[in-house]
Amino acid sequence: MNTLTVYGSTGMIGSAITAEAAARGVDVTGVTRKAPEQVADPVAGVTYVTGDIGDTADVAARAAATDNIVFSIPGPRDGSSVQPIIDAHAALISALADQGTTARIFIVGGAGATFTPEGIMFKDAPGFPADYKAEAESFAQILDLWRAAPESLDWVMLAPAPEIAPGAATASYLLSDDRPAGGFVTTGTFATAALDELETPAHRRTRFIVANG
Repeated sequence: MNTLTVYGSTGMIGSAITAEAAARGVDVTGVTRKAPEQVADPVAGVTYVTGDIGDTADVAARAAATDNIVFSIPGPRDGSSVQPIIDAHAALISALADQGTTARIFIVGGAGATFTPEGIMFKDAPGFPADYKAEAESFAQILDLWRAAPESLDWVMLAPAPEIAPGAATASYLLSDDRPAGGFVTTGTFATAALDELETPAHRRTRFIVANG
């Protein structure tokens, strides 16, 4: 992997992925809605640019110029509509397929759309936090969109364990499919698993989950 473009590069998870990629010597472009000079604590060596996942033409142009593209954009948590982020992914799927992109597409998913040991989505389980319900609903639909995407698109989604918080990477991590392998993951561990997958793909056109080892 030579180049990586990260949408949401200043967010909690996106910034960790950006930093891990830069530390591995990857040529990283960090896309943020902020002006580049407004980025707090920029990662050394990263080129920051202004952009938005909703600008389909701009995303498609950046996908055409990179080896891998990461979308680390959370769903709404302020009571606003889930539709804009869902529509953005739908438009991207269509545009990237029409373009014939060869970039690997990496989506940061949401834990609320993964499954409990009882086989129901966390978002539908009793006691699931109301503040995260809309975000979980959006990622359930976004995953369905990518699963139905044309076979030409090489995508993968990585979701965190039910709890994620800033922190350094652990010495090891656990991977699973629909049900989390553990209850907690740090952003550092998440970023390590993300870059390991981008460098040596082991999952294609599917979602997997990471937890601290």
